[in-house]
Amino acid sequence: MTTPDSPGTHDATELRSGALYAIGAYGLWALLPLLFVFIEAGPIEILAIRVVFSVFFCLLLMQLVGRWSHLREAVASRETVGWLSLASLLMGTNWLCFIFATTTGRVLEASLAYFINPLMTVLLSVLVLRERLRILQWVAIGIGVAAVVVMTVAYGTLPLLSLLMATSFAIYGLVKRRLGRSTARPLGAIPGLTLETLFLLAPALIAVVLLWARGDLVTGSTGWLLPTLLAGTGVLTAVPLIFFAAAASRIPLSWVGMFQYIAPIGQFIIGWGVLGEPMPASRWLGFAIVWVAVLVFIGDVALRRRERQRQLDVEPRLPGTTQN
Repeated sequence: MTTPDSPGTHDATELRSGALYAIGAYGLWALLPLLFVFIEAGPIEILAIRVVFSVFFCLLLMQLVGRWSHLREAVASRETVGWLSLASLLMGTNWLCFIFATTTGRVLEASLAYFINPLMTVLLSVLVLRERLRILQWVAIGIGVAAVVVMTVAYGTLPLLSLLMATSFAIYGLVKRRLGRSTARPLGAIPGLTLETLFLLAPALIAVVLLWARGDLVTGSTGWLLPTLLAGTGVLTAVPLIFFAAAASRIPLSWVGMFQYIAPIGQFIIGWGVLGEPMPASRWLGFAIVWVAVLVFIGDVALRRRERQRQLDVEPRLPGTTQN
């Protein structure tokens, strides 16, 4: 017998293609710091231009997939618009923090944020959704807190940028979950991203105008390379989300959870191995403790899947039913 989240409900071709989509999504997210490193502009300008090009690219995709009715249904509901506005604000905050980290030589802090993000999500599920955690989940959270304490003592200050990125993304996930329950049908990755970027478009355009009025707008004043790179941010915003949606529909959710660590691992390698960010012993210790927390978290997921499968294997078959 199988469950919707078990590999038995997916054929080999779906599993293979889903795994490739997941690797593609998280691989692109891992490589994103390299693009921002080569963009010689401030974080506000990069964010504003990224929003503009993301809107343009998303509208183009919407025209190709023809899901305008999804957008009309979403904006017709005040509740949905409210949740989308909050999601848009959280997404913009996360983007700005990530861009700031990658353009100021702090890619390792961005990597740390996405290592602890699953732990932050679990913690928020307790605080907000009143869910009960298993023992290993509490252990993982405790180890994660210990890592933050170690880094705080070592550096004399909280890793605020990492915590802000992890928290904003975790809350964003909760909002998207609540948003899914407020719509009559799933909004979908492309329509959802289209609306979220549209909500950010007005502030982005205001930022561009203000930067231009002050003479601080770099885009368009340094030739064709910078606008091309910034246009690429719009593509690299939407494409991984499309890949992610394709992966989530083909492979078990637990597999997606394992693949998500491709992004922070890749960002760590880029920050330390490619960009040469410093890794003193105290930082190694902090990351090592975080990695232990991640391993405990993954171990809990694996044990939970095994227990569920064992229960299904011993479940008595009812008359007239067949076992898959």
